[in-house]
Amino acid sequence: MYIEIEISGRGKAVAELDDQNLRIAKELFKKLPIEARANLWGEEIYFEVPLELEDENPSPEAKSGDISYWFPGSALCIFFGRTQPYSPVNHLGIIIEGLDLFKYVKSGDKIVLSRK
Repeated sequence: MYIEIEISGRGKAVAELDDQNLRIAKELFKKLPIEARANLWGEEIYFEVPLELEDENPSPEAKSGDISYWFPGSALCIFFGRTQPYSPVNHLGIIIEGLDLFKYVKSGDKIVLSRK
């Protein structure tokens, strides 16, 4: 499953969802397209998504390029640097094109997730 992540006025990135937390990844994919506004925390972008799913296989760590679901806030997190999760997250996939784009995202930027 591939998704396109468009940051309004800044560009697009592509992510591949994997099977580490397949239940959550499939539910996210079903809900696409999703529009949201970016929030920043260190070198992480996060935004609310219309999912109310409990943890599947949470991890306390992330690496640059990871896309994860954070259960307590029903949020999708995109890690683009060294920042680690505030609390455990469910890894869903990885950015395969356009990771550098996220360095330029500002809080409030419009994000559109869609199927690729």
